[in-house]
This record gives sequence, structure tokens and C-alpha cells, in this order.
Amino acid sequence: MAQLPSSPASPTPLPWAGLFDLFRIGIGPSSSHTVGPMIAAGRFMAELPRLPYSGLVVDLYGSLALTGKGHATDTAVILGLLGQRPDTIDPDAVAALLEGLRSRGSLDLGDGLAVPFRPEADIVFRKRETLPRHANGMAFTVTGPAGGAGLRRVFYSIGGGFIVEDGDEGEAKGFSAPAIPYPFGTAAEMLSMAASAGVNIAELQRRNERAFRDDGAISAGIAGIWSAMRDCVARGLRQRGELPGGLKVRRRAPALYERLQARAQANESDPMRGMDWVNLYALAVNEENAAGGRVVTAPTNGAAGIVPAVLHYYIEFVPGADERGIETFLLAASAVGSLIKRNASISGAEVGCQGEVGSASAMAAAGLAAALGGNNMQVENAAEIGLEHNLGLTCDPIGGLVQIPCIERNAIGAVKAINAARLALHGDGAHHVSLDQVIRTMRETGHDMLSKYKETSEGGLAVNAIEC
Repeated sequence: MAQLPSSPASPTPLPWAGLFDLFRIGIGPSSSHTVGPMIAAGRFMAELPRLPYSGLVVDLYGSLALTGKGHATDTAVILGLLGQRPDTIDPDAVAALLEGLRSRGSLDLGDGLAVPFRPEADIVFRKRETLPRHANGMAFTVTGPAGGAGLRRVFYSIGGGFIVEDGDEGEAKGFSAPAIPYPFGTAAEMLSMAASAGVNIAELQRRNERAFRDDGAISAGIAGIWSAMRDCVARGLRQRGELPGGLKVRRRAPALYERLQARAQANESDPMRGMDWVNLYALAVNEENAAGGRVVTAPTNGAAGIVPAVLHYYIEFVPGADERGIETFLLAASAVGSLIKRNASISGAEVGCQGEVGSASAMAAAGLAAALGGNNMQVENAAEIGLEHNLGLTCDPIGGLVQIPCIERNAIGAVKAINAARLALHGDGAHHVSLDQVIRTMRETGHDMLSKYKETSEGGLAVNAIEC
């Protein structure tokens, strides 16, 4: 069967997002402000006609301009222009790549051509301008010889590493092809199709994934995602010191890890130890993300710690947990993520952090409920609880950095997800508020939310807890 491209720049814009669209390996600190701009810049350069140009200017608008420095958007754009990809770049090579471009002052186009480009002058942060389609807009403009006619293309980074371009029809490029057997667009349709097919939600999602990969490739892909999540946690437990950016936030995961290990070795009894470990896993991932390390969008970088933390909880604290359960978890989680992505948003710049942490909590809750054997109504209920109790959550990062409150927010979101799954599993699946209703409410709440609370660092904690 045909393999999906690892890059989100698929030629066909579609409404359905699969597991490998929502869970993608990239680098921190932000899927919308780092991964998306890198992909857009790479696509622009790859498709740029090989002609002589006198210059290249990149304009960043809205949230990309307001918090772009803290989110390393300028660095991401440079790396994309250099042909680097989020899923393959070596984070340790970034400094040398940046220094090389600054020394040359130009980008190699091949065929003996180069375009002058000096990032300090040619990446422009237009903090008071927002493009109409989305808060995360960017424009790439090349000029012809002697300032003559050139080319301008406008892209939007809409969350989770997905991008759209002015002129694209429908949804973001990067969704999977339409020929899926169960094209559910709502939770009600998902439940109905699963009931008609006599399968659970995870199996329904697997059958859709089979339109592009056989079962061996699906399992191998999931194993790769889980391996990347484990590696991220493991590195986060080792790395010490302050996170970059100037807030002087110290990594907490290594010290907490040592304390928890010491308690375990001393056989200390603590009824809350499971929650401590969940907090630890989430902190480790999001400290890595804040440092620009390798993470998995789940469904975004800003909320990347929640699903791995709950998966680690499943493996470490649930008797009988196995690889099949991990697959069930991620398949069910991606089914829920696809619904939120399609019917609302996973972009903090569009709907606030309810779209990031809220979506991740819903996905993790659904995944855990499915892995623990919940029926389809219980899985949908778990997702609904996870999202409902993040409604209205703002995105107000201090200093434009994905650190405060983002790192702790992932720990809280992971614990919420576990509690949501447990609440759902203690019921029979019947509940008053549907997942579709909560998704619609999240979209409307995000629409009504003032822009200063949507990843602009112009309100909330970002202005009330400023570092002096």
C-alpha cells in the first residue's frame, strides 16, 4: 500500500487526520511556531524557481510575530530555508547551521545561484499586523534582479505542524487521502460507524489507517512514535540546568526523578506516588520541548507531555499492559484528535490552550479508557470529560516562551486525563453532554476569547508575572 509522506505537505487538502498526522516527530518548542514555519519555509524553498534573485524577506504576522522570538520562529524559518526538516534535523547541529548562514549571508539555490539573505534584517516581526485567515501568518517574498518583479507566497501555521497556503482549498495540506472506509466527521458518526461495523473505536481508526499502510507498517509506525516518546522522557530525566530564554527556569525533572527513585528503593509507602510519576513524565517531556529537543506532537508541542505521561502511567502502573494496549491507546486517541482538529482547533493562537492541553487531555483520556477495555461510549465519555474541564483555558506564556505555565500545565493535564478515564470507566457510558457538544463549545469559546489570551503574551500571566 502507498506510504504517506512524512512531511505534512501532502498535495491533497482533506478533512480527516490520521494517527501519523497527529503524532509526528519534530523539535521544540512549538508545533505552530517552530515546526509549522520550518515546514512552510522548506516548502517555499523547494518550490522556488531557480532564477537570479536580489533578495528574500520573510514577514511574520500576528502571534508568530508577537511570540516568535520566544518560540524560536526565526530559527525555524532559517532552518527550513536551509532545507532542514523537523522530523530529521539534529538539534545539536542547529548552532552550526545558523552560524554558517550568517557567515555566508546568502542561501544556496543550486545551479550556481544564491539569494542574499541576512536573518537579522530579512526576517521581519510585524507585531501589529495580523493576516485575515489565521493568527499565525507568514509571507515569503523574493525580488528579482535590481529589485524587479519577484514572487510572494503566504502560509499559515494552524497548529500541530499543519500548514495552509493562500489559495489552498479546504483543510490544511498534510491530511490523509479521502479513500478511507469510515470517514466519520463527528463523534456521533464515529460511534454509529463503530456500532454498525461491530468494532471498537481503535479498530475503526485502524481500518482507516489501512487505506495507506498494512498492519505491519501501522504497528512499526506506532512503535517508532512510542520509542521517540520514551527517548524524550529519558533525556528529560538526565538533562540539568536552566532552560534557554532568559526566565532562568530550572529543569525539575532530574531532581524529582532522583527523589522518587530513592523513595522506591526505601520501600516508602505513598498513596500518591502514581501521580508523582505522571507529573515527572510530563515535566521531562515539556522541559525537553522548551529546550528545543526532539519531541512528538501530541497533538502539538506545547501539549506534548500529556499523552506520553499517560502512556507511561499505563505501562508502569496497569497490570497486563502491553504493546497491543499501546496501539489501542494511540489509535483511539488519534480518532478523538481528528474530530477536534476538524471541528474546532488544536492551535493555541486560534482558540487558546484549551485547543492544545484540552485536546491532549481528551485524546489521552480516550486512549487510556480504550486501552483499559472501555466500551465505545465510555471512550467517548472519557474524551468529553477531558476536554470539558479544560474549556476556557487561555494561552498566555510568560515571555513568549513555552515554559510558564506550559510545563506545569502538561502535568496537570495528564492527571486530568487519567481521572477523566477513570470517571468514564466507573460509568456505563451514558452521559448528558456529548463530545460533539464540547468540541463545538470549545470552538465558540475560542472565537469569543480576546486575542491577548491566545498565544500573544499580551495578557494573563504574561503581563501579571513579568520577570524584572
